Amino acid sequence: MEQIYNHHLWGGNDFDFYSGEGSHDPKIIDPYLESVTDFLKSHETPLVVCDLGCGDFNIGIQLTKHTKKYIAVDIVENLIERNKTIFKKDNLEFFCLDITKDELPAADCVILRQVLQHLSNAEIQKINEKLIDFKYVVLTEHIPKGLFKPNLDIISGQGNRTKINSGVDLLQAPFNLKIKENICLDTYILENHKGQIVTNLYIM
Repeated sequence: MEQIYNHHLWGGNDFDFYSGEGSHDPKIIDPYLESVTDFLKSHETPLVVCDLGCGDFNIGIQLTKHTKKYIAVDIVENLIERNKTIFKKDNLEFFCLDITKDELPAADCVILRQVLQHLSNAEIQKINEKLIDFKYVVLTEHIPKGLFKPNLDIISGQGNRTKINSGVDLLQAPFNLKIKENICLDTYILENHKGQIVTNLYIM
């Protein structure tokens, strides 16, 4: 992940850190923010949220005010140090963690936004096993439009499974995540047959 940011493989050459168009294009992020904000505000008691793979925090900073506490996590140490200097809120904390290996912070809700799609199945499974500790999971994935074969394995890196007409679906084998309810919060259809970005709320 450090190489992705260092070499601007997701674009944003004018930025020190840039988490890609999916974290900056208003057409993509505005409907997402609206739907997730509505979910967070629907709770009489604000939730503690853990953002796994917070990236450059362009999205997370807009959600913090709707939470009791917002814990932002990323594996890139210098990115986390940069975020700490830029984003300061009384209810905001940043941690540098490897979410496939390290213990996750306690929270009511996990946000995983376009993170799993870059990981191998073995790494996804390690995260998948930890999700049962939370009440809610807000999961966003870039998947093909139409029929596709879920969860074909890849080598971890900057790419995703859409190139092989696949996408991550935690409810399907080999992950088979057990949930109480699945609510689709947002779907954005990408142009030029590049698939769709889908956000689901899993009630655990």
